[in-house]
Amino acid sequence: MSDEEYEKRLARALGRTAGGFPPHSADLVGRSVGRGRRKRLLAAARTAVAAVAVVTAGGGLLAAGGLDGHGGTSERLLPGSRDSAAPRPSATAAPVGGEELVRILKSLLPPGGTVSGASGRGTQGENGAVSPTAALTYSTARGSTRVDVTLARLDPGLPRNQQGAGGCLPVEVRPYDTCTSRRLAGGAVLDTTESFTYPNSDSGQKRWYAVLTTADGAQVAVEEFGGGGEKETSDGADPLLPMDRLAAIARSPRWNGALAALPAPRTRPSTEGQRAPGARLTRVLKTHLSPGGTLSDLNAADGLVQLVYDDGHGRNMVEVDVQYDMTDALAGHMGCAGVPGDCEATALDDGTRVKQVRGHSEKGGSAQVWQVDALYPDGRRVVAREINSYAESAPTTRLRPALTMARLHDIALDPHFFTD
Repeated sequence: MSDEEYEKRLARALGRTAGGFPPHSADLVGRSVGRGRRKRLLAAARTAVAAVAVVTAGGGLLAAGGLDGHGGTSERLLPGSRDSAAPRPSATAAPVGGEELVRILKSLLPPGGTVSGASGRGTQGENGAVSPTAALTYSTARGSTRVDVTLARLDPGLPRNQQGAGGCLPVEVRPYDTCTSRRLAGGAVLDTTESFTYPNSDSGQKRWYAVLTTADGAQVAVEEFGGGGEKETSDGADPLLPMDRLAAIARSPRWNGALAALPAPRTRPSTEGQRAPGARLTRVLKTHLSPGGTLSDLNAADGLVQLVYDDGHGRNMVEVDVQYDMTDALAGHMGCAGVPGDCEATALDDGTRVKQVRGHSEKGGSAQVWQVDALYPDGRRVVAREINSYAESAPTTRLRPALTMARLHDIALDPHFFTD
């Protein structure tokens, strides 16, 4: 078999395999934005670290110095530190290697502990890919903790909530996070989050992180896993480094040289066009909610709006997901075959396909999930969805969802989602 014939057969096989999978569930965007946005840089960086030279610290005792080791609540900056702006990228700035980034991270840890499993990736990546990182395991007599640092420069042409690691994630997707966001002198923003390795659980290994985003888009993300590496333990003990220490590491000016060596991000072309603005989706959804209730935890982006609605009988998450060009992706999936729960599929006179489903949370909890999925003949799709809780993985807050299926049906078929 020739190489060309093999490639053609392989492409056909992959196409058949991909076509056999159902389209993503309606809440995929909501569920993935939390973990995905937060982990995009960090996970990619850890993968890259495995492919480059590893710098091992040998487990030696850290020399005294760096920050004070008392674990207090001091917010003081290191001498010369500035939160307002890191050095801008420069074509003449010298690259900073992974070993140097590891040395910087070690210098910012409390004295008296030991370091093992250290690795780093410098500012000069292969094929133009740049994801500088430093990672190590820090241990004391009280246990171990894994610390990862990732450096980045944000694209000024994209909204900040669509890139990088900063910001507090919505309760609908991260119900057990405790997050604070503070604007510092000079315009920098410091976000600190206490979370868990598994985002849908309020127990197990703890994951804490601090993210500093300067006014000009430089970002330092410091992430810590209690008990060792990510998913290496189910122990719920607090990480060794307190949150103020993570914040101090993120705010240290010692990262400035590496940030200056990062190339300016390539501004991506505009992706405007067939995208439903979050402001419009929010406005239209609110018209379908009965007056007298309360709204909270609004999370809106292009194509997706989530909020928590309380009609006086308990909190209820409501979500609308708007998509385009979905005809091929949903071929064979607008019926009820194989759908768990109470399902009804119909076709309207204009050819719009509507599927209504009453089911249970796919996360294994007791929450009820009610959903109406509408696919228009031209490929536009609207999914209206609700849960009798403020998040799918959170405890239920009412006996059943607040909105009737008829109300969800009206929401899914509202044409105003597509036009002002």
